[in-house]
Amino acid sequence: MERELREAFYWFHEHPELSYEEVRTTEKIREILSAHGIEILPYRLETGLVAVIRGEQEGPVQALRCDIDALPIEEETKLPYRSKEPGRMHACGHDMHITAGIGCAVLLQENRSNLRGTVKVIFQPAEETSLGALKILETDVMEDVEKIWGFHADPTNAAGTIAVREGFVTAAVDRFLITIKGIGCHGAHPDNGIDPIPAAAAVIQALQSIVGRNVNAFHPSLLSVTRVSAGTTWNVIPAEAVMEGTVRTMEREDRELYEKRLREIAEKTAQAYGAEAETEWIPGPPATWNDKEMADFCTNLASEMGFQTAVEESSLGGDDFAFYEEKIPGCYIKIGTGIGHPIHHPAFAVEPEMLLPASRFLGSCLMVYAGGGFNPLAES
Repeated sequence: MERELREAFYWFHEHPELSYEEVRTTEKIREILSAHGIEILPYRLETGLVAVIRGEQEGPVQALRCDIDALPIEEETKLPYRSKEPGRMHACGHDMHITAGIGCAVLLQENRSNLRGTVKVIFQPAEETSLGALKILETDVMEDVEKIWGFHADPTNAAGTIAVREGFVTAAVDRFLITIKGIGCHGAHPDNGIDPIPAAAAVIQALQSIVGRNVNAFHPSLLSVTRVSAGTTWNVIPAEAVMEGTVRTMEREDRELYEKRLREIAEKTAQAYGAEAETEWIPGPPATWNDKEMADFCTNLASEMGFQTAVEESSLGGDDFAFYEEKIPGCYIKIGTGIGHPIHHPAFAVEPEMLLPASRFLGSCLMVYAGGGFNPLAES
């Protein structure tokens, strides 16, 4: 089992595919699951798939989400199985997510006589877009699911460490685009036009007042302007300046407040400079929230199985796993992959020896939570 998981992991790491392009990845997942007699549900997804393991005893329907896309990053590791695709790598650990999800599915399939209920393993595309979960939710796959589990590679903990916490885990992710419209003119005669660049600079400064003066100081949040664009040459004042950025919040009311104040500040500040502001707010996933009962269960199970445990750190990063949690309770687990470079770093790497323990733990979560007193995966 461990050898097969390592071989699969090496293949996925060598062949990363970007969001909505995970064609070979999907086919490889299908090939491995089919070889183990695991049923693939007939959803017409362009990429990604949903496997199902039907227990031989009555019980609940649960789901496990595993994301499968890679990032547009040039790999800088010296791994013998480093990416073969220029400018692409699994820098977020999704190759580990795929492999552990496969391992979990195989273990449950082999032990379905002890499994109560049904488990759907969702191999989801395009998590890095923050919207890939919506592709799955366009189907009816979640209609009968009662609880959902998710997990993520964690390079801040030793390989195999299980980190969980109740409550907020990741933030809501929203994007904004502000266009400041002025009147273009010659750089030597600014009085003949309306310069959008000073207005844009003032807006950028003013937006930070939302963080410092409008939001409860005990509520984690941030606003970052990450792209500014204006003009094409040195002696022409442009007609427009564009800025783009992100807002991260935990509380629903803060998310609404940011959108309202961002529009007001952009509009009124631009007016003070004689310009106009158009604001586009592009909502992403909400904040990820761990159900207390599921989080406590997960921590206790990890301790019983001999895993090191840790309190999961909250992050203003986001995950579209939260879209599933808008429908049902969920638990988002961090699994230690060896202390090293952070996710999205070109030298990020996963220690392969944690693949089988991760598979075993995820399978145990699904099996034991469903009500099985006996856990055949505890000593696999």
